[in-house]
Amino acid sequence: MLRKITAALASAALLAGLTACGSSSASDDPDAPLKVAVNPVPHGDILKYVKDDLAGKAGLKLEIVTFSDYQQPNTALKEKQVTANYFQHVPFMEEFEKKSGTKLAFVAPVHLEPLGVYSKKVKSLLAVPQGATVAVPNDPANEGRSLKLLADNGLITLKPGAPASATERDVASNPKGLKFKPLKAAQLPRSLEDVDLSVINGNYAIEAGLAPNRDALAAEKAEGNPYANGVVTLPEDKDDPRVKKLVQLLQGPEVKKFVEDKYKGSVLIAS
Repeated sequence: MLRKITAALASAALLAGLTACGSSSASDDPDAPLKVAVNPVPHGDILKYVKDDLAGKAGLKLEIVTFSDYQQPNTALKEKQVTANYFQHVPFMEEFEKKSGTKLAFVAPVHLEPLGVYSKKVKSLLAVPQGATVAVPNDPANEGRSLKLLADNGLITLKPGAPASATERDVASNPKGLKFKPLKAAQLPRSLEDVDLSVINGNYAIEAGLAPNRDALAAEKAEGNPYANGVVTLPEDKDDPRVKKLVQLLQGPEVKKFVEDKYKGSVLIAS
């Protein structure tokens, strides 16, 4: 009898554990806080504004989980530690999907952080010396994006049909003999002391006190730009009412004004 009772209790505990694991999906509890993973700037700043000034009136509870790199927000989403993240653009998301085998859903664009070319050693792209060293992001989507920016500004040309994840192998001509130095995106502002040029992602530029519209020798344009950052979830959570409410707030006029006032052109609302 004792063995039967012990077995029954064990089975009940196992069932409870499985039920708890199954309830980790966001849509199981529509009244729970929506956990969103972000990078600190500007995503965390924007989301904090939404949480402090807009979410309560809209009946949305938000929990912000901050990561300083580009890998952990997607890992947290994959492992269901959060329901959504807000830090990446579609090409970056697609690279993560390929590498991880995890399907994600890009729910909606919010803003663009223009990629910029910065230097402490030259005052213009015309003054870039032969054999200059150029630091670029080392993730495939942003490395290709940085090479396109250099090509758009006449420093290199890319082979016809070069992919969004272009690398140095896709460079067709390099008249100045530029030497490329791939680095983690977070390290790029610090690289300015050691290289001739550094192509820096907007969020890390802002954190370092740099403004694309003021300090960059060249910067991306907003028109037709595929690199807008937005809200991403797992496919099963893209229709979560809380996610939809968050998107509505992020795309609303209040956030547009907040971004324009705070970042003064260093962050652009996605059109």
